[in-house]
Amino acid sequence: MRQPERFRGKFGKLRNDDLPRHVRRSLVNSHRLATPARANLRLAMNRRAFLQTTALASAGLPFLARGADQTGRSDDALLAEARERIAKHRRGAGALVVRDGAGKPVPGATVKVEQVSHAFRFGCNFFMFDHCGDPDREQAYRRRFADLLNYATLGFYWPMYERERGKPIYDYTDQVLDWTRQHGITCKGHPLVWDFADPRWLPHDFAEIRQLSHARVHDCVSRFKGRLDLWDVVNEPTHLGRFGTRLGEWAQSLGAVPYVTEHLKLARAANSTATLLVNDYRTDPPFYRILDALREDGKPMFDAIGIQSHMHDGGWPLRRIWEVCDTYAKLGRPIHFTETTVVSGPRLGPGENWGPTTPELEAKQADYVPKFYTMLFAHPAVQALTWWDFSDLGAWQRAAAGLVRKDMSPKPAYDRLHALIKGDWWTRAEIVTDAEGRASLNAFFGAHRATVKTASGQSVSRELRWSPNQENRIELTV
Repeated sequence: MRQPERFRGKFGKLRNDDLPRHVRRSLVNSHRLATPARANLRLAMNRRAFLQTTALASAGLPFLARGADQTGRSDDALLAEARERIAKHRRGAGALVVRDGAGKPVPGATVKVEQVSHAFRFGCNFFMFDHCGDPDREQAYRRRFADLLNYATLGFYWPMYERERGKPIYDYTDQVLDWTRQHGITCKGHPLVWDFADPRWLPHDFAEIRQLSHARVHDCVSRFKGRLDLWDVVNEPTHLGRFGTRLGEWAQSLGAVPYVTEHLKLARAANSTATLLVNDYRTDPPFYRILDALREDGKPMFDAIGIQSHMHDGGWPLRRIWEVCDTYAKLGRPIHFTETTVVSGPRLGPGENWGPTTPELEAKQADYVPKFYTMLFAHPAVQALTWWDFSDLGAWQRAAAGLVRKDMSPKPAYDRLHALIKGDWWTRAEIVTDAEGRASLNAFFGAHRATVKTASGQSVSRELRWSPNQENRIELTV
């Protein structure tokens, strides 16, 4: 008997039979799940449902903070301003002071500074780790990921993460975390709580569902404390119940704010220093109102705001990017763009009916993506930007959504981002100390390696951190 095909991309590795039929149908119709090419599943999504979902995601435009759209500025003007803001918000001036072992300043020393990593989190989901099906392709996937990015989203979708009750796949997560730690990549878990599908073994009783959901949040957050300290705690709370699941019915019985509140409190109790997010694909008033209501003693209960930006059918206008950021920045918490998609293959029909990547659409992807990243990197409220998916292999909706192709060769968008993240936005400097042993430095925030060489030939190398909102004056001893 033929083994069932597997879902990948948005949900990692998922078998068809992990989900009940009515849930699979609902996910297809609501444009939220990539489905396999099987005769017993509907491949054409409900067009009306898709249009309704798209309308909900963009319905917030009139409520967004006004700014760029009222000035009539062109995209070129917006990008020019964004580059100025990057210089203002993403880098800072300071000084390196070189002294000898007796504490005396060392004049005329040459200091070479090379950035090691960004403070800003440039990321992608890492769902294809160990799932590329070929050793060479697997190694290329990992190598290109680490060459570009410093942040990875790991899948914690409940039906797949715990297919058998009481047996979550912690060992797989341990394996991924070991690899990312060795490569200096910070990880986030996604999602702890989402009503898109039920584990097949989930009971019907709401009290028992609540107990199991609470235990899952506590167990995951506490188990990985110190290695995995960022979490999308609740995913898409603005539209509970649309998948027809028991989890959704239970969530609706509580209401969005109580539902999110109790899970945030559980995650906080399990790891008091974790960064906790609430994540949604909607940028309209209902999501804002939920976030604004999630307060304890007047302060937001979450640490960052998760905003999705799947742009399968065209990129956001640049002015909208800034407006969304300005609006949600009012809540007083950093913004993470958690799921960003721009495709390089044609849409052939509704649903997941996509063609393979083409040179023409790769060029369009490569033209838009750097603009999107520039606008977000320029906004002081934004701390993270996650692409979705890294490769066309296994991408959500089977679309050509990757920065690399199925064979892991880089698309032009990958090269353009590399030129920004590791080029234009990367510190490389050579400076010389003055009579007081001091050399001025203006650097992007993050980790750097400074190598000092004195006139007498002494040399020392040290890693240092250049941080925002503080005086960067670092002493080096030779």
